[in-house]
Amino acid sequence: MTDLRALLEEISVARLVGTPNHARVREILKRELGARGFVVLEQRFRSRPRAPLWGRAASDAVNLIAVRPRARVTAWLTAHYDSKGQPVSMAARLVLAGVVVAGVLGALAARVAGGPTLVLALPVPLVALFVALSRVSDDSPGAVDNGSGVVTVLATVDALPADATVGVVFPDAEEHGLVGARALVRERANLFANTALINFDGIDDRGRTIALVHRRGPLVDAVVHALTARRARLLPVLEDGLVLARSVRECVTVMRGCWETARVVHTPGDTAERLTLVGVAAVAHAVATALQGGNERVDVTRCLV
Repeated sequence: MTDLRALLEEISVARLVGTPNHARVREILKRELGARGFVVLEQRFRSRPRAPLWGRAASDAVNLIAVRPRARVTAWLTAHYDSKGQPVSMAARLVLAGVVVAGVLGALAARVAGGPTLVLALPVPLVALFVALSRVSDDSPGAVDNGSGVVTVLATVDALPADATVGVVFPDAEEHGLVGARALVRERANLFANTALINFDGIDDRGRTIALVHRRGPLVDAVVHALTARRARLLPVLEDGLVLARSVRECVTVMRGCWETARVVHTPGDTAERLTLVGVAAVAHAVATALQGGNERVDVTRCLV
């Protein structure tokens, strides 16, 4: 069982769906789950980027679903394991998306106020630029997005007793537009009925912890409290919890970061070297505490050597 610092470095390689590194990282994760006593099931499907994303042709993708023998799962820990690069960072895309929305609304307001029909064409160059910058490439190591989420799942597992009633899902093709999560809900919904789900997507050392609450419940409330997180119901980001929440009793996505984090996500600068795993340790400790009903006697530091 690899220590999590070394594991983050091992999986923080450009791993766009369908590439050799993507398949290699999947085998590493199967190894780590097996070392922790899980039986790993694969759900295979075909994936291509969903609009406005574009770039690579359709590729084979694989969701990993892990359970311990004869264990009844009451809570799932999830984190997508694929990565992608884009021409600009997430921060730049968020700014551009805001400008596009403002431009469209401004054009509509001008038309309603009596302006010529031609005014509706004014935002078209902005929309075209946004689509042009939505090209998907294989040039980001994806340490924060989402190697950090993957190691947070494993750190949480390591902090829990071996008989804890948790399962693990590593969805694939999140960066294609939540395609793997959609496949899970479509074909494996029975696994998630009447369970809670905690999704990790981007756990930086810096910034504040955010809990994006999709479906409230006792465990979600306990997780938010243990994290002392800012509770949110809507953020301008797409992540798997938005889809997986359809199949579970309660669901939350945990993130940690700041504007500086967004400036490196989806760029070559999203490397393992900029992470100390302080954020991972704090989040894993809090979530493990919540899963044990408030028992503070959990230890994740042994995993972060």
